[in-house]
Amino acid sequence: MSERFRALHRPGEPLLLPNAWDYGSAAVLAGEGFAAVGTTSLGVSAVHGKPDAGGATRDETVALAATMRTLDVMVSVDVEGGFSDDPGEVAELIATLAGLGVAGVNLEDGRADGTLRPIGVHQAIIEAARGQGVFVNARTDTRWLGTGDTLERVRAYGHADGIFVPGLSDLGEIARLVESTPLPVNVLYQPGGPSLAELAGVGVARVSTGSLLYRASLRGALSALRAVRGQDEPDLPSYADITAMLPEPR
Repeated sequence: MSERFRALHRPGEPLLLPNAWDYGSAAVLAGEGFAAVGTTSLGVSAVHGKPDAGGATRDETVALAATMRTLDVMVSVDVEGGFSDDPGEVAELIATLAGLGVAGVNLEDGRADGTLRPIGVHQAIIEAARGQGVFVNARTDTRWLGTGDTLERVRAYGHADGIFVPGLSDLGEIARLVESTPLPVNVLYQPGGPSLAELAGVGVARVSTGSLLYRASLRGALSALRAVRGQDEPDLPSYADITAMLPEPR
């Protein structure tokens, strides 16, 4: 499974990976013919009324992966930072997901307090996850959190299967990132940012939607309700809009 998933990461012909937040959204995306579907930690957190990136949705994430395995689609799971700083515990989690047929995981170094996990710790987490036979997409939140050296982190995570730096929107900067690593590069699609064709042109291998589809679904629900009232269309809620409604991490 992971090798078939790996083969979808072709620089210049990027995998478009839509992100689901529950079984229904995953089934709809699978029905659209996508070869693979990912999950979004923000969507999963919001569905269950828990904070995002706070390590609070381990069980819910595994449960979603278990239901998605019934779909005829490869699955990549956003496991935040692995829900632990202990490589052994992360290895156990990834082994559980691999046993469910999950093809890949997304592991981030950003923490709920706005800091980055120490490089050595995240390297060990990546190594523990890779030992379970899934595609490990190493995400660094240097741009998202505005701290740390992006290229230093990308080089340090070179033993992963892919690299993900959310928050990049400048095409030239994305091209330089692609040139800086032999690993397939994942970019988060942003409305108003580079198009899929432009990202393909600079060698990006994977484009994911993150929380976009979940946020768009909320706008769609409000649009339908406002239409009943004869009101104007709402704006697309931002990531910050959603996280502001969720409980604080404990």
